[in-house]
Amino acid sequence: MGVALLQRCTKCLMPATRPRITFNNEGVCNACTWAEEKKKIDWTARGSLLKEICDKYRSQNGNFDCIVPVSGGKDSSYVAYMMKHELKMNPLCVHIAPPTPMPIGDENLQRFIQSGYDCITIHANPMVSQAIAKKTLVEFGQPLMAWMTNVQVAIFKTAINFKIPLIMFGEEGETEYGGTDKLKSTPYYDFEDSLKIYLSGIDPKKYIDLGFSENELYFWLYPSMDEAKKGNLAITHFSFFENWDPYHHYLVAKEKCGLKERTDASVGTYTNFAQTDTFLYDLHSYLMFLKFGFGRCTADVGIDIRRGALEREQGKHLVKRFDGHYPPEEYIKIYCDYFQMTRNELDAVFDKFANKTYLEKINGAWKLTSEIL
Repeated sequence: MGVALLQRCTKCLMPATRPRITFNNEGVCNACTWAEEKKKIDWTARGSLLKEICDKYRSQNGNFDCIVPVSGGKDSSYVAYMMKHELKMNPLCVHIAPPTPMPIGDENLQRFIQSGYDCITIHANPMVSQAIAKKTLVEFGQPLMAWMTNVQVAIFKTAINFKIPLIMFGEEGETEYGGTDKLKSTPYYDFEDSLKIYLSGIDPKKYIDLGFSENELYFWLYPSMDEAKKGNLAITHFSFFENWDPYHHYLVAKEKCGLKERTDASVGTYTNFAQTDTFLYDLHSYLMFLKFGFGRCTADVGIDIRRGALEREQGKHLVKRFDGHYPPEEYIKIYCDYFQMTRNELDAVFDKFANKTYLEKINGAWKLTSEIL
């Protein structure tokens, strides 16, 4: 079993196993490098660019002039608030209903809507979603891929159908958290970027092999070239125009949109106010730990170190305490029910994707054997 040392960023604790991460000569990851670079960016100029974009797409006929994908969580609530109240746009908020929703997530979505927003919810065919989710869980260790695909494709198709050319997502996660820098210097991205970056290159066309028709896969298959040309979409991220700060978003969403936190910390971390929309996020985080040797706590620690709220040594203690927690029994039951798997079958998936270089199964649980330096 593995005792290899897992290289970690010398500023935060993100390891080299994170997909698409890079390190400089001092061992600093590109997320931390970006956090320093952001201090030198002319955010006033970028704010002016955002205003120009809004003016370009501002509706002159009473129609909605932008789409903001929302979950009811801190970041999407913040973006919707800024687009409506600061930039004076008329956003149509679009919620892609997740599988296995958390009650706190549903409550926060309703609180967000009641704070003054037009919102539609898309419930993509749950039979299709469930079949895709099981396939991607077993084949790729990615239980959220069906929903993640909806969050891209269904948003694009809704924009085309409603004739709304501007889509404003939240953060460009690759740039913010340590991934490819392809979109670092541009406010826009396209369908090819969506597929290759945000869906890890897993083409939804392969889901036809599950026996579903193209009609049944409507919210999973990307728009055709003709549809794309007709929509002429401008797809962008709010993080390009403002120094992205998730904790600030939490405070604003709490004040302006009624956001509520969990009464306890989320599984595998010390925070209680993020990713509270679906129980599958906790499974996603656990599989992330199994595959790459870091979990939800490492990601949260990195964010807090980069914003100056934590020292690295404090982060190490938190990671050792929280990272890689096996999901609680009530969650396991939800997963088995949703994926129609037995507990042994689910554990077999865990064993399949466990990175034996850095993890070892001890008393039935996968543990990180690499020391956190």
